[in-house]
Amino acid sequence: MDLYQHLHADDDRPSRGSAKRALARLQALPGSGVLIGSDEEGIRSSCTLVVIPNLTRGGRPYALIENVVTHVSARGRGYGKAVLAAAVERAWGEDCYKVMLMTGSQDVATLSFYRSAGFEQTKTGFQIRSKKVT
Repeated sequence: MDLYQHLHADDDRPSRGSAKRALARLQALPGSGVLIGSDEEGIRSSCTLVVIPNLTRGGRPYALIENVVTHVSARGRGYGKAVLAAAVERAWGEDCYKVMLMTGSQDVATLSFYRSAGFEQTKTGFQIRSKKVT
């Protein structure tokens, strides 16, 4: 949970119990989970992969990557690309026909990072957020 402070420093931190329940629900979805990159100093990078069942594309699932984060002190050392590559490999192993990743960042370095990791900016994304205050 400490690593997520390097993604959104102002986010409310879930309780330990809430985080454990969310992780268990995620792990119950076949192929889904949180992938981590670590070294002797600890967890350096992670991303969440969700494999989503599908009724089109011959019933092949698709995958969504979210919450990509690398500790500030470990950026530029390959940890982020490694967890993304592992997530994509897992998705292909689950027979996903595509892997999607969205970012709200307009930062050129962030966008370049995703491109250098093999992602293409090819679609227009839309979202609607809950009005619930957290």
